[in-house]
Amino acid sequence: MAELRFDDGAAYEQMMGVWSRSVGEVFLDWLRPAQGLRWIDVGCGSGAFTELILERCAPGDVQGIDPSEGQLAFARTRPGARGAVFQTGDAMALPFPAASFDVAVMALVLVFVPDASKAVAELARVVRPGGLVATYMWDMLGGGFPLDPILGEMRAMGLSPTRPHVEASSLAALQGFWSAAGLEQIATREITVQRTFADFDEFWKLETKAPSTTAVIAAMPAADVTELMQRVRARLPADTDGRITYSARAHAINGRKPG
Repeated sequence: MAELRFDDGAAYEQMMGVWSRSVGEVFLDWLRPAQGLRWIDVGCGSGAFTELILERCAPGDVQGIDPSEGQLAFARTRPGARGAVFQTGDAMALPFPAASFDVAVMALVLVFVPDASKAVAELARVVRPGGLVATYMWDMLGGGFPLDPILGEMRAMGLSPTRPHVEASSLAALQGFWSAAGLEQIATREITVQRTFADFDEFWKLETKAPSTTAVIAAMPAADVTELMQRVRARLPADTDGRITYSARAHAINGRKPG
């Protein structure tokens, strides 16, 4: 399977940034971290969640790590992310010594990492004893992914958009990763959020920017693209003003490194 990678920070922000912020706000309220902590945001991408950490958690230090320099370049332009340090890095081999942070987080990333268990072990390695390791990931097996209205209709038409390691998104899988990393006091929850688009055209323009859909749609005959749009439109009925509103669902988990 080809690995999915997001390199266009501005496009990702339009497509997923709003969703990420909505889930991230609930996630941080759930974690209730103390102020002044040292954070690492692994797979920080466009910096949407990094910005939330700075806005809501009064951290002492925030490091953002991502493999895409294009995403990091966008993250560095965020006014709300000033104070964070962004650098390229691999989630499976973080460029920090053990016990460097108080909190290690991944936001909507884990299924895109080739070896999820190795990434979680790295999160655990870089936090201090007693430190917090947490993530949230779309429920990609249970229909919680924001792009499911498009991807589901693609598959119904016999198309095969690239899928990440979706098995890593289940609560059972997350609990397994956290336990295998030796983390304790493990807690989980589901987070459901909604997003509203002005009309179907806005939805289509923004939500087809993902690498998993862009290349497939570009290669489709015009008649098939029209059919796909009609199928997705029927799946997402608009209100009387033409607005499209629908929900997405994420799984969240956190645990402590033994102290």
